[in-house]
Amino acid sequence: MRAAAALPVPMVGRDLVAALGVVVIWGLNFVAMKYSLRDFTPFQLGTFRYVFAVLPLLLFVKRPSLSWRWLVPAGLAQFGQFGLLFVALQLGMTAALASVLMQTQVFFTTLLGMVLLHERLSGPLRAGLALAAMGLACFALNVATAGSAPSAAGGITLASLVLNLFAALMWAASNVIARRAQAAQPGYDPLQFVVWMSLVPILPFALMAWWFDPVASRWAWTHASVGAWVGVAYLGWFATIAAYALWTWLLKRHPANRVAPFSLGVPVIGLAAGMLLLGERVSPWQWAGSAFVVAALAVVMFGGRLTVRLVGAMRR
Repeated sequence: MRAAAALPVPMVGRDLVAALGVVVIWGLNFVAMKYSLRDFTPFQLGTFRYVFAVLPLLLFVKRPSLSWRWLVPAGLAQFGQFGLLFVALQLGMTAALASVLMQTQVFFTTLLGMVLLHERLSGPLRAGLALAAMGLACFALNVATAGSAPSAAGGITLASLVLNLFAALMWAASNVIARRAQAAQPGYDPLQFVVWMSLVPILPFALMAWWFDPVASRWAWTHASVGAWVGVAYLGWFATIAAYALWTWLLKRHPANRVAPFSLGVPVIGLAAGMLLLGERVSPWQWAGSAFVVAALAVVMFGGRLTVRLVGAMRR
């Protein structure tokens, strides 16, 4: 007799707490960035974020079974992602909207996958891309109608919007590199990967801070407040290491299609945290753009399953 298939572990108890914890950690991530940028320059914040990410774990976590030809590009993509994001936040991007705009990495990943990995574009992805494009149009109209007064656009500027989108593109590039690494050397440990990859951005961030930060602010980090350092520790230990480790643990226990929908909560938490903790204002155009982006993510995550169910119902 054939053995009965193992039933999936229900998403309850500690698993549900872990999933919700990751959503909260990543949602508050943007508030921590914005707060720490009060005392750090963007490149200083990047340097210390990754110093905290590798210490002290580097002393206890073995190097992954991956060559540096994968670790270095992945680390440089992280440098690009957070370097651009931190500068965007400094130039006026709000934590609330950054949490939404960074989710466009899903669609940039899709486009890069088509070009570089020859992946096919499914129906739900086409619909999601269309909705995401409408959302970006709303953000662009928000900046355009504000004219030369960023306050009328909820504080964001055209430069901060463009840089934020390029940060999402760099996140997508990091995703593609991780896929290529998995294909080349399957079975590597994700926690080992993220800890050792975090070594790579430290030097580029430090060099950028030395070359581009004004002399007056070059050593400002030595006078940073305790709250700013807590923000840095949060970014390094919680947002980078703890949340990623919990997310990976969940993916090992549950199918991806049961874990991934929780990521829809990240922009919701980010929007609420930015408004409640930082007093950020969200304009009507920004609400509309955020709604389109979240709807696009929902279509991508649930559209395939809904299509299968509809087709099955029609065949009955």
